[in-house]
Amino acid sequence: MAPIGNLRHRPGRRLTQLYAGLVLYGVSMAMMIRSGLGLDPWDVFHQGLSRQTGLSFGTVTIAVGALVLLLWIPLRQRPGLGTVSNVVVIGLVVDATVALLPAGWPLPARIALLLGGIVANGAATGLYLGARLGPGPRDGLMTGYVARRPGRSVRLVRTVIEVTVLALGWLLGGTVGVGTVAYALGIGPLAQFFIPRFALPDPPATAPTAPRTGSPAPVSTPPCGAASGSGHAELR
Repeated sequence: MAPIGNLRHRPGRRLTQLYAGLVLYGVSMAMMIRSGLGLDPWDVFHQGLSRQTGLSFGTVTIAVGALVLLLWIPLRQRPGLGTVSNVVVIGLVVDATVALLPAGWPLPARIALLLGGIVANGAATGLYLGARLGPGPRDGLMTGYVARRPGRSVRLVRTVIEVTVLALGWLLGGTVGVGTVAYALGIGPLAQFFIPRFALPDPPATAPTAPRTGSPAPVSTPPCGAASGSGHAELR
């Protein structure tokens, strides 16, 4: 099982950052939905399923997230608090925000909603990943698969999965448009910008306890910069 983050180090900051990020993520999705100009691949799939089943967008998002999480079992991935919260919180927030945002905006406002939603999505990604309490179920599926098959490229696996869900979503009636392209081009640089700014530092190392016999402590120490192996595991 892959190690996950815990709450022993700065729990207040990490929980606040996690849930702020998840709420902002749901809001950003609703902004892109109301723009009507296209969604990211997974949300095209969610919207297509929503239109075919009559379920709300948020309900479909939760259901798909839960099913994807089940696929972690054969990959021996262990979800963190952030992973489980991702499944539930984002779906609830996107439904609430869609209900508050009216439809039928003029084109300039729709463009502003789209661009604002993409930027907010990048910031939200940096916030909840930076809390180090577990990745989202879809990202964990991709990284977990690559971890079990080291010869595979994360980029290739991600591309194959997202092209597949995009095509399925489009066939089901999801919205593909200029927003889909804008998201694909913009989310990588935005995430790269925001993730380091919100990433919490590793907890301070505990100093070794000197022997009680009065003899000096051993002089051998791990080399500078050695890592425990768990500090960034949830970001993979």
